[in-house]
Amino acid sequence: MESLQNIWHLGIKELRSLWQDKILMVFVFLAFTLMIYTAGSAGSMELHNAPIAVVDEDQTVLSGRVINALQQPWFLPPDIVRYDQIDALLDNGSHTFALVIPEGFERDVRQGQQVSLQLNIDATRMSQAFIGTGYIESFAMNEVAEFLESGSSSEGLSLELVSRVSFNPNLDGTWFGGVMELITQVTLISIILTGAALIREREHGTIEHLMVMPLRPFDIMASKVWANGLVVLLVAAMSITLVIQGWLQVPIAGSVWLFLLGALIHLFSTTAIGILIGTVARTMPQFGLLLILTILPLQLLSGGITPRESMPELVQNIMLAAPTTHFVSMAQAILYRGAGIDVVWPQMLTLIGIGGVFFTSAMLLFRRHLSV
Repeated sequence: MESLQNIWHLGIKELRSLWQDKILMVFVFLAFTLMIYTAGSAGSMELHNAPIAVVDEDQTVLSGRVINALQQPWFLPPDIVRYDQIDALLDNGSHTFALVIPEGFERDVRQGQQVSLQLNIDATRMSQAFIGTGYIESFAMNEVAEFLESGSSSEGLSLELVSRVSFNPNLDGTWFGGVMELITQVTLISIILTGAALIREREHGTIEHLMVMPLRPFDIMASKVWANGLVVLLVAAMSITLVIQGWLQVPIAGSVWLFLLGALIHLFSTTAIGILIGTVARTMPQFGLLLILTILPLQLLSGGITPRESMPELVQNIMLAAPTTHFVSMAQAILYRGAGIDVVWPQMLTLIGIGGVFFTSAMLLFRRHLSV
């Protein structure tokens, strides 16, 4: 009971100290509001109003149908240009795509011959270039297939591919960007708050006061974990309700309470990581440098930005020891696919185990630091 009282009072002290640090409070507020709104609204990755130029050397009905298929919201109205203007358009960056429809295009299609369209792409706009190529190819093939079906005696295509998109039928990038930014901020802010709290104790000299008090290293660590974890959990709940569901209008398929429970378990690991880094670092600049080396792999290799399946097998196996890998998998299952506790309990158990390892490691290092 005495230990629980110590943890409670030290946690209240942490909350008061955090409240007095107005700059840090503003940073936390902006991270869970402005950053998430920006990632969801301005960070959309789908094709939208891509500038395209077309060289129509055929001047036929079929070439006109292909050009008319390039419509908004995917493309801006196509600009009809000459072939010798393509290099200049791509060099000055005014157009991302330049499509060339060769002479005899409709004639060759009617005769069943192999036809080719030339597509010049400004690949410096990587996401638009990759996605837009697929759109242009799909639109052109559809127009050719419909033209043959209505204008010739051929039987057309013998195979029809019907795609059904699950969980995000409109392929709206807002749904992905906002939620993934929330997951990132939960990890980032929890590490920053706990690590900064420990650095602040050292810089203000209060760590020496704690050392001479009848406190165990476990009491000090546990107080920082629950206090800073509570702050992150509250602002995350506010963010998913007001920003994601309110401002961004992102439908949440699963239970918000189940997601917050998973976030609470995840915070057990990340706050321990923050204490571990804060114990190693002696100053706030050192903590910032170590934070960069820690947060970038956790963010880039956890499967939140790129699929884990596209990474080398060695990296996939190493990242199984990172809490973010399992938290991203669990959060996506709950928020996107509406999974319940019967689906995500393995990730929760794994997060508890990883959190125990990090907390124990941080406590051993912290105890050694106090004894020096």
